[in-house]
Amino acid sequence: MATQFLDDVLQGHRVIQSLDVADLPAGEHKFMFQIATNAISQWQHLPVLVFKGVKPGKKIIITAGVHGDEYNGVLAAQKTARELVNKELAGTVTIVPMINLTGMLNHSRDFFSADPDASPCNLNRFFPGDANGNEANRFIHTLWNGLLKANADLAIDLHTQTSGTVYPLYVFADFRLEQALEMARLVNPDAILNDPGDAGVLETVWNSHSIPSITIEVGMGRYTEQNLIDRTVVGILNILKRHQVLTGDVDAIEPCLEGQDIVSIRAEIGGFVIPQVAMMDKVEKQQLVAIQYDSFGDELMRYYAPVAGTVLSHNIESIRAPGSLVVRLIN
Repeated sequence: MATQFLDDVLQGHRVIQSLDVADLPAGEHKFMFQIATNAISQWQHLPVLVFKGVKPGKKIIITAGVHGDEYNGVLAAQKTARELVNKELAGTVTIVPMINLTGMLNHSRDFFSADPDASPCNLNRFFPGDANGNEANRFIHTLWNGLLKANADLAIDLHTQTSGTVYPLYVFADFRLEQALEMARLVNPDAILNDPGDAGVLETVWNSHSIPSITIEVGMGRYTEQNLIDRTVVGILNILKRHQVLTGDVDAIEPCLEGQDIVSIRAEIGGFVIPQVAMMDKVEKQQLVAIQYDSFGDELMRYYAPVAGTVLSHNIESIRAPGSLVVRLIN
């Protein structure tokens, strides 16, 4: 594959149809990637930043915004780009800071299609896409084949917890992949989960193509957590330094919770849920973790930890539908 430039210029940036960073001269590049038309034949474009060093080295790709309400990941990707301006690199860093355009415009994690037969959907279950599938599948197929696949030796995908719930700085990594686990530890997160991967998830697809990958969860959906954004950027720069893409000392790895399993406690019925635990609390089996109230304010139900573990997530929006997350434990 080669980088294909189109005749268009959008907001002062050249439009590309495909990217191969090997074609590019050393330097800093900003492109608009033409990914798909909407239902009224208007092209949609993704911003792409490429930082290419004079010296050869690793190709590292950073993506964010696969879920449209996960802004802390987008902000971390953008801040990483600002940190790389005017830096001498060995290798190439490609940053795609926002992917799910329709979701972002709707403040939703989902991808929205004008197809009357299609429901809003989670893009991070469709990788690597299908050229003959529905709109979401075609969108992901173009993204994967035209922009992502050829441009990475290592990959980092930035997310947050779903709106209405919170996470610490938390990393998914497949512990079978030494480089993935090392990247996860270099982030210096609060917790790492051994993640063998689910079908259709970008991290899983990277790993299946022999490109070690991690998913970083940068706190809560929708609302800015600057401390976690800053920690994420420091962690990404640590990875770049470890692989000698960027010069500088690698920060020491701080021990963190490395878990093998998660247990999600979900609302049995609808109502207003008040957590009785805080992030990263250690809880014992059968410890009270949340109390639920009805619309009159009368107590409906109490939720208890089914196992001992550490609180990885809990609701911050009190209203909970049946099946909604109340508390998640890692152990």
